[in-house]
Amino acid sequence: MKNISVIGAGTMGNGIAHVFAQTNFNVILIDVNAAQLEKAIATIGKNLDRQVAKGTLTEEQKTITLANLTTQTDVAVGVSNADLVVEATTENVELKLKIFKQIDDAAPAHCILASNTSSISITKIAAATKRPSQVIGMHFMNPVPIMKLVEIINGYATSKEVTNIIVELSKQLGKTPCSVNDYPGFIANRILMPMINEAIFSLYEGVAGVEEIDTVMKLGMAHPMGPLQLADFIGLDVCLSILRVLHDGFGNPKYAPCPLLVNMVTAGKLGAKSGEGFYVYTAGSKDLVVSNSFK
Repeated sequence: MKNISVIGAGTMGNGIAHVFAQTNFNVILIDVNAAQLEKAIATIGKNLDRQVAKGTLTEEQKTITLANLTTQTDVAVGVSNADLVVEATTENVELKLKIFKQIDDAAPAHCILASNTSSISITKIAAATKRPSQVIGMHFMNPVPIMKLVEIINGYATSKEVTNIIVELSKQLGKTPCSVNDYPGFIANRILMPMINEAIFSLYEGVAGVEEIDTVMKLGMAHPMGPLQLADFIGLDVCLSILRVLHDGFGNPKYAPCPLLVNMVTAGKLGAKSGEGFYVYTAGSKDLVVSNSFK
């Protein structure tokens, strides 16, 4: 396995392309938006510069990593010589099904098709292809170059051989793979999202404020950041989408998203990416300020 195609040049896509290129794979980063591809390559360059500054990467390794990267706006062309395709687009099931039908038609017969989805059924995605045994989930964590976990999701038809290949490949990337089965939320989000949702309910019901909730979880449970701050960094729209997948998939009211979360997303308060969620995010500032909505 040498040629890797990554579809989607957003935060996750550029991070996935970064780690594969740094591990000396030939990587084609694919996005229909040429400007997004330029932005992604610039982001990868900046992240490599940080690694060089920290002494974890040499200038020569940075140069080689960038040389391993090319970009493409045509999906069919971009996957035509791939050994592995990793789809890393937004959490939209119809979009993913459309992309997987497209790459199934264009990729070589031996190619493994992976999705970085955090919640959408791998079995459902695989059913849109003519190679369901070669479809698998590779759920990387953000930021990809730093976080060690890759959640490997086995669809109903995923072959053991494909699982073994992807587990070993993840290790090559310096990651720790954890193999799980395909049920709503897998493991990471089945456990994480109800915790975040409960934190939002605690705020909604006036049990405690934003800072108090996050402080209890940081100092009492040794979490590196509180659940409300984490939700802001994940994106409140993403949290809402995953909770709806859990709620629909299990039919259990315990997964129903908090009305406060629904209202915030409706109002465009999506967290760090929109500049405001439970906290306010000011460019260039490292200080977190609780949103005026909760003071």
